[in-house]
Amino acid sequence: MDNPPDRLPRTDARIARALWFEAPGKAVLRQEPLTFDRPAGGEADCMRGPVLVRALYSGISRGTEATVFHGLVPDSEHERMRGPHMGGAFPFPVKYGYAMVGRVEEGPAPLLGRPVFVLHPHQDLFSVPAEAVVPLPPDLPPERAVLAANMETALNIVWDALIQPGDRVAVFGAGVVGALTARLAASIAGTEVLLIDRDLERASLAAALGLDFSLADHVEGEFDVVVNASGSGAALSRAIDLAGPEARLVEASWYGARSATLPLGGAFHSRRLAIVSSQVGSIPAHRRARWSFRRRLDKALQLLSDPRLDALISGESRFADLAADYPRIVEQAATLCHRITYPCDR
Repeated sequence: MDNPPDRLPRTDARIARALWFEAPGKAVLRQEPLTFDRPAGGEADCMRGPVLVRALYSGISRGTEATVFHGLVPDSEHERMRGPHMGGAFPFPVKYGYAMVGRVEEGPAPLLGRPVFVLHPHQDLFSVPAEAVVPLPPDLPPERAVLAANMETALNIVWDALIQPGDRVAVFGAGVVGALTARLAASIAGTEVLLIDRDLERASLAAALGLDFSLADHVEGEFDVVVNASGSGAALSRAIDLAGPEARLVEASWYGARSATLPLGGAFHSRRLAIVSSQVGSIPAHRRARWSFRRRLDKALQLLSDPRLDALISGESRFADLAADYPRIVEQAATLCHRITYPCDR
Protein backbone atom coordinates (compact mmCIF):
# COMPACT_ATOMS: atom_id res chain seq x y z
CA MET A 1 0.00 0.00 0.00
CA ASP A 2 1.26 3.49 -0.82
CA ASN A 3 2.45 5.66 2.04
CA PRO A 4 -0.07 8.32 3.16
CA PRO A 5 0.96 11.89 2.22
CA ASP A 6 2.10 12.79 5.75
CA ARG A 7 4.59 9.88 5.73
CA LEU A 8 6.25 10.70 2.42
CA PRO A 9 9.73 12.31 2.54
CA ARG A 10 9.98 15.98 1.67
CA THR A 11 12.78 16.95 -0.69
CA ASP A 12 14.77 20.08 0.11
CA ALA A 13 17.22 21.44 -2.54
CA ARG A 14 20.22 23.51 -1.42
CA ILE A 15 23.63 24.59 -2.69
CA ALA A 16 26.83 23.28 -1.09
CA ARG A 17 30.47 24.21 -1.61
CA ALA A 18 33.17 21.55 -1.82
CA LEU A 19 36.92 21.35 -2.50
CA TRP A 20 37.77 19.53 -5.75
CA PHE A 21 41.11 18.58 -7.30
CA GLU A 22 40.75 19.32 -11.03
CA ALA A 23 44.28 18.53 -12.21
CA PRO A 24 47.68 17.79 -10.64
CA GLY A 25 48.33 20.57 -8.12
CA LYS A 26 45.07 22.42 -8.84
CA ALA A 27 42.39 22.78 -6.14
CA VAL A 28 39.14 24.74 -6.57
CA LEU A 29 35.99 25.37 -4.56
CA ARG A 30 32.94 24.27 -6.52
CA GLN A 31 29.29 24.92 -5.89
CA GLU A 32 27.12 21.84 -6.28
CA PRO A 33 23.42 21.11 -5.76
CA LEU A 34 22.51 19.24 -2.60
CA THR A 35 19.24 17.36 -2.38
CA PHE A 36 18.10 16.33 1.07
CA ASP A 37 15.19 13.95 1.52
CA ARG A 38 13.79 14.64 4.96
CA PRO A 39 12.99 11.55 7.04
CA ALA A 40 9.53 10.11 6.49
CA GLY A 41 7.24 8.98 9.28
CA GLY A 42 8.97 6.87 11.93
CA GLU A 43 12.44 7.51 10.48
CA ALA A 44 12.49 10.85 12.30
CA ASP A 45 12.38 9.07 15.65
CA CYS A 46 15.05 6.40 15.09
CA MET A 47 18.57 6.11 13.72
CA ARG A 48 17.49 5.56 10.12
CA GLY A 49 17.18 7.74 7.07
CA PRO A 50 19.38 10.63 5.89
CA VAL A 51 21.00 13.38 7.96
CA LEU A 52 21.92 16.91 6.91
CA VAL A 53 25.28 17.95 8.38
CA ARG A 54 26.72 21.46 8.61
CA ALA A 55 30.53 21.36 8.69
CA LEU A 56 32.39 22.71 11.71
CA TYR A 57 35.95 21.52 11.07
CA SER A 58 37.81 19.21 8.72
CA GLY A 59 41.39 18.02 8.76
CA ILE A 60 43.90 17.57 5.96
CA SER A 61 45.69 14.24 6.20
CA ARG A 62 48.82 15.45 4.44
CA GLY A 63 50.41 12.21 3.23
CA THR A 64 47.42 10.61 1.53
CA GLU A 65 45.83 13.85 0.36
CA ALA A 66 49.09 15.04 -1.20
CA THR A 67 49.26 11.78 -3.16
CA VAL A 68 45.73 12.36 -4.48
CA PHE A 69 46.33 16.08 -5.09
CA HIS A 70 49.35 15.36 -7.29
CA GLY A 71 47.67 12.52 -9.19
CA LEU A 72 49.95 9.79 -7.82
CA VAL A 73 47.33 7.16 -7.01
CA PRO A 74 48.31 4.04 -9.04
CA ASP A 75 45.74 2.70 -11.48
CA SER A 76 45.66 -0.57 -9.55
CA GLU A 77 44.51 1.25 -6.39
CA HIS A 78 41.75 3.44 -7.81
CA GLU A 79 38.94 1.34 -6.39
CA ARG A 80 40.58 0.56 -3.05
CA MET A 81 41.42 4.23 -2.52
CA ARG A 82 37.86 5.47 -2.96
CA GLY A 83 36.59 7.28 0.12
CA PRO A 84 33.12 6.52 1.49
CA HIS A 85 31.65 9.81 0.16
CA MET A 86 34.23 10.73 -2.47
CA GLY A 87 33.09 12.62 -5.55
CA GLY A 88 34.39 12.15 -9.08
CA ALA A 89 37.00 9.53 -9.93
CA PHE A 90 40.77 9.12 -9.88
CA PRO A 91 42.87 10.69 -11.09
CA PHE A 92 40.81 13.86 -11.79
CA PRO A 93 38.51 15.59 -11.14
CA VAL A 94 38.05 14.23 -7.64
CA LYS A 95 36.61 15.40 -4.32
CA TYR A 96 38.63 13.72 -1.59
CA GLY A 97 39.06 13.79 2.19
CA TYR A 98 38.04 11.78 5.23
CA ALA A 99 38.32 13.88 8.39
CA MET A 100 35.11 15.90 8.80
CA VAL A 101 33.43 17.11 11.99
CA GLY A 102 30.01 18.70 11.72
CA ARG A 103 26.70 19.25 13.46
CA VAL A 104 23.49 17.49 12.47
CA GLU A 105 20.93 20.07 11.32
CA GLU A 106 18.20 17.73 10.13
CA GLY A 107 17.59 14.01 10.49
CA PRO A 108 16.55 11.46 13.09
CA ALA A 109 15.66 13.06 16.42
CA PRO A 110 18.43 11.30 18.45
CA LEU A 111 21.05 12.99 16.27
CA LEU A 112 19.64 16.52 15.95
CA GLY A 113 22.08 19.19 17.09
CA ARG A 114 24.82 16.70 17.94
CA PRO A 115 28.46 17.10 16.83
CA VAL A 116 29.50 14.11 14.73
CA PHE A 117 32.51 12.71 12.88
CA VAL A 118 32.08 11.66 9.25
CA LEU A 119 34.49 10.16 6.70
CA HIS A 120 33.70 12.91 4.19
CA PRO A 121 35.62 15.29 1.89
CA HIS A 122 36.01 19.01 2.62
CA GLN A 123 32.50 20.45 2.11
CA ASP A 124 30.43 22.97 4.03
CA LEU A 125 27.05 21.18 3.91
CA PHE A 126 26.26 17.57 3.01
CA SER A 127 23.77 14.74 3.38
CA VAL A 128 24.72 11.17 4.31
CA PRO A 129 22.88 8.16 5.74
CA ALA A 130 22.43 8.32 9.51
CA GLU A 131 24.64 5.26 9.99
CA ALA A 132 27.57 7.15 8.40
CA VAL A 133 27.84 9.69 11.25
CA VAL A 134 29.48 8.94 14.59
CA PRO A 135 28.46 11.16 17.54
CA LEU A 136 31.43 12.57 19.44
CA PRO A 137 32.06 11.49 23.03
CA PRO A 138 30.96 14.22 25.49
CA ASP A 139 34.54 14.93 26.60
CA LEU A 140 35.98 15.31 23.06
CA PRO A 141 36.19 18.88 21.70
CA PRO A 142 35.07 19.03 18.04
CA GLU A 143 38.29 20.89 17.20
CA ARG A 144 40.36 17.83 18.15
CA ALA A 145 38.02 15.28 16.59
CA VAL A 146 39.51 15.96 13.13
CA LEU A 147 42.27 13.57 14.22
CA ALA A 148 39.85 10.62 14.37
CA ALA A 149 40.78 9.01 11.04
CA ASN A 150 44.49 9.26 11.87
CA MET A 151 43.89 7.75 15.32
CA GLU A 152 41.95 4.92 13.68
CA THR A 153 44.95 4.26 11.42
CA ALA A 154 47.33 4.32 14.41
CA LEU A 155 45.14 1.88 16.32
CA ASN A 156 45.19 -0.50 13.36
CA ILE A 157 48.99 -0.24 13.19
CA VAL A 158 49.36 -1.12 16.87
CA TRP A 159 47.13 -4.16 16.30
CA ASP A 160 49.20 -5.23 13.28
CA ALA A 161 52.42 -4.71 15.26
CA LEU A 162 51.33 -7.14 18.01
CA ILE A 163 53.07 -4.97 20.62
CA GLN A 164 53.30 -6.67 24.01
CA PRO A 165 53.97 -5.29 27.53
CA GLY A 166 57.66 -4.64 28.03
CA ASP A 167 58.55 -4.45 24.32
CA ARG A 168 61.12 -2.00 23.00
CA VAL A 169 59.37 -0.19 20.16
CA ALA A 170 60.79 2.20 17.57
CA VAL A 171 58.47 4.31 15.41
CA PHE A 172 59.98 6.04 12.36
CA GLY A 173 58.18 9.20 11.24
CA ALA A 174 56.99 11.88 13.66
CA GLY A 175 54.04 12.87 11.52
CA VAL A 176 50.48 12.57 12.79
CA VAL A 177 50.11 8.81 12.28
CA GLY A 178 53.60 8.01 13.57
CA ALA A 179 53.17 10.18 16.66
CA LEU A 180 49.76 8.70 17.44
CA THR A 181 51.13 5.18 16.97
CA ALA A 182 53.98 5.91 19.36
CA ARG A 183 51.55 7.43 21.89
CA LEU A 184 49.33 4.34 21.80
CA ALA A 185 52.33 2.01 22.06
CA ALA A 186 53.64 3.96 25.06
CA SER A 187 50.33 3.39 26.87
CA ILE A 188 50.94 -0.39 26.90
CA ALA A 189 52.42 -1.43 30.25
CA GLY A 190 56.19 -1.53 30.42
CA THR A 191 56.91 -0.59 26.81
CA GLU A 192 59.94 1.51 25.93
CA VAL A 193 58.97 3.62 22.92
CA LEU A 194 61.23 5.80 20.79
CA LEU A 195 59.86 8.21 18.18
CA ILE A 196 62.39 8.73 15.38
CA ASP A 197 62.50 11.42 12.69
CA ARG A 198 65.10 13.11 10.49
CA ASP A 199 63.83 16.57 11.55
CA LEU A 200 65.19 17.65 14.93
CA GLU A 201 62.32 20.14 15.29
CA ARG A 202 59.97 17.16 15.83
CA ALA A 203 61.67 16.64 19.20
CA SER A 204 59.40 19.32 20.67
CA LEU A 205 56.34 17.44 19.40
CA ALA A 206 57.57 14.25 21.03
CA ALA A 207 58.12 16.09 24.30
CA ALA A 208 54.60 17.53 24.18
CA LEU A 209 53.25 13.99 23.82
CA GLY A 210 55.44 12.58 26.58
CA LEU A 211 57.58 10.53 24.17
CA ASP A 212 61.32 9.94 23.85
CA PHE A 213 62.81 11.17 20.57
CA SER A 214 65.92 10.55 18.48
CA LEU A 215 67.30 11.29 15.07
CA ALA A 216 67.63 8.11 12.98
CA ASP A 217 71.43 8.20 12.86
CA HIS A 218 71.69 8.44 16.66
CA VAL A 219 69.66 5.34 17.56
CA GLU A 220 71.42 2.38 19.14
CA GLY A 221 70.37 -1.03 20.39
CA GLU A 222 67.85 -3.58 19.21
CA PHE A 223 64.06 -3.34 19.16
CA ASP A 224 61.32 -5.95 19.46
CA VAL A 225 58.97 -4.02 17.15
CA VAL A 226 59.81 -1.39 14.56
CA VAL A 227 57.15 0.66 12.75
CA ASN A 228 57.82 2.77 9.67
CA ALA A 229 55.28 5.57 9.27
CA SER A 230 57.67 8.00 7.58
CA GLY A 231 56.92 7.35 3.92
CA SER A 232 60.65 6.85 3.41
CA GLY A 233 62.29 3.73 2.02
CA ALA A 234 65.54 4.84 3.64
CA ALA A 235 63.81 4.79 7.04
CA LEU A 236 62.57 1.25 6.40
CA SER A 237 66.13 0.19 5.59
CA ARG A 238 67.30 1.73 8.86
CA ALA A 239 64.46 -0.04 10.65
CA ILE A 240 65.80 -3.38 9.41
CA ASP A 241 69.19 -2.51 10.93
CA LEU A 242 67.60 -1.85 14.34
CA ALA A 243 65.37 -4.91 14.47
CA GLY A 244 66.46 -7.59 16.92
CA PRO A 245 66.39 -11.33 16.14
CA GLU A 246 62.89 -12.46 15.09
CA ALA A 247 61.61 -8.90 15.51
CA ARG A 248 58.50 -7.61 13.74
CA LEU A 249 58.70 -4.69 11.29
CA VAL A 250 55.47 -2.95 10.28
CA GLU A 251 55.42 -0.88 7.09
CA ALA A 252 52.62 1.64 7.65
CA SER A 253 53.59 4.10 4.91
CA TRP A 254 51.79 4.26 1.60
CA TYR A 255 54.08 5.07 -1.32
CA GLY A 256 51.47 5.52 -4.04
CA ALA A 257 53.22 5.25 -7.40
CA ARG A 258 56.67 5.38 -5.77
CA SER A 259 58.79 2.33 -4.97
CA ALA A 260 61.21 1.47 -2.16
CA THR A 261 64.40 -0.62 -2.21
CA LEU A 262 65.13 -2.87 0.77
CA PRO A 263 68.48 -4.38 1.90
CA LEU A 264 67.46 -8.02 2.30
CA GLY A 265 70.98 -9.37 2.27
CA GLY A 266 73.42 -9.54 5.17
CA ALA A 267 71.86 -10.84 8.38
CA PHE A 268 68.23 -10.26 7.33
CA HIS A 269 67.44 -13.96 6.92
CA SER A 270 69.60 -15.25 9.75
CA ARG A 271 67.79 -12.90 12.14
CA ARG A 272 64.45 -14.26 10.83
CA LEU A 273 62.87 -10.81 10.59
CA ALA A 274 59.18 -10.44 9.70
CA ILE A 275 57.99 -7.49 7.61
CA VAL A 276 54.23 -6.93 7.52
CA SER A 277 52.10 -4.22 5.96
CA SER A 278 49.42 -2.25 7.79
CA GLN A 279 46.55 -0.59 5.97
CA VAL A 280 43.49 0.93 7.61
CA GLY A 281 41.15 -0.39 4.91
CA SER A 282 41.24 -3.84 6.54
CA ILE A 283 40.94 -4.90 10.16
CA PRO A 284 43.68 -7.39 11.15
CA ALA A 285 42.59 -11.02 10.89
CA HIS A 286 43.02 -11.68 14.61
CA ARG A 287 40.50 -8.89 15.38
CA ARG A 288 38.10 -9.20 12.47
CA ALA A 289 35.63 -11.60 14.11
CA ARG A 290 34.87 -9.11 16.90
CA TRP A 291 35.71 -5.65 15.56
CA SER A 292 33.67 -3.80 12.94
CA PHE A 293 34.84 -0.59 11.27
CA ARG A 294 32.26 1.28 13.37
CA ARG A 295 33.55 -0.17 16.63
CA ARG A 296 37.11 0.75 15.64
CA LEU A 297 36.12 4.34 14.81
CA ASP A 298 34.17 4.65 18.08
CA LYS A 299 37.29 3.57 19.95
CA ALA A 300 39.49 6.00 18.00
CA LEU A 301 37.24 8.88 19.07
CA GLN A 302 37.47 7.77 22.70
CA LEU A 303 41.26 7.66 22.46
CA LEU A 304 41.35 11.35 21.45
CA SER A 305 40.36 12.53 24.94
CA ASP A 306 44.00 13.39 25.79
CA PRO A 307 44.44 17.20 25.46
CA ARG A 308 48.14 16.71 24.67
CA LEU A 309 47.07 15.57 21.20
CA ASP A 310 46.25 19.19 20.32
CA ALA A 311 49.99 19.48 19.59
CA LEU A 312 49.30 17.56 16.35
CA ILE A 313 47.31 20.49 14.90
CA SER A 314 49.99 22.47 13.08
CA GLY A 315 47.87 25.17 11.43
CA GLU A 316 44.42 26.37 10.49
CA SER A 317 42.72 27.87 7.43
CA ARG A 318 39.26 29.16 6.64
CA PHE A 319 37.28 27.02 4.23
CA ALA A 320 36.82 30.06 1.97
CA ASP A 321 40.62 30.24 1.58
CA LEU A 322 41.23 26.51 1.22
CA ALA A 323 41.67 26.32 -2.56
CA ALA A 324 44.42 28.97 -2.43
CA ASP A 325 46.05 27.58 0.72
CA TYR A 326 45.95 23.90 -0.19
CA PRO A 327 49.17 23.59 -2.26
CA ARG A 328 51.20 25.26 0.49
CA ILE A 329 49.62 23.09 3.20
CA VAL A 330 50.42 19.73 1.60
CA GLU A 331 53.86 20.71 0.31
CA GLN A 332 55.27 22.01 3.60
CA ALA A 333 57.16 19.30 5.47
CA ALA A 334 56.27 20.95 8.78
CA THR A 335 52.54 20.31 8.26
CA LEU A 336 51.03 17.82 10.68
CA CYS A 337 47.22 17.97 10.75
CA HIS A 338 46.01 21.21 9.19
CA ARG A 339 42.53 22.14 10.43
CA ILE A 340 39.89 23.82 8.28
CA THR A 341 37.27 26.02 9.93
CA TYR A 342 33.82 26.54 8.42
CA PRO A 343 31.44 29.48 8.93
CA CYS A 344 28.49 28.85 11.25
CA ASP A 345 26.10 30.12 8.61
CA ARG A 346 26.17 31.39 5.05
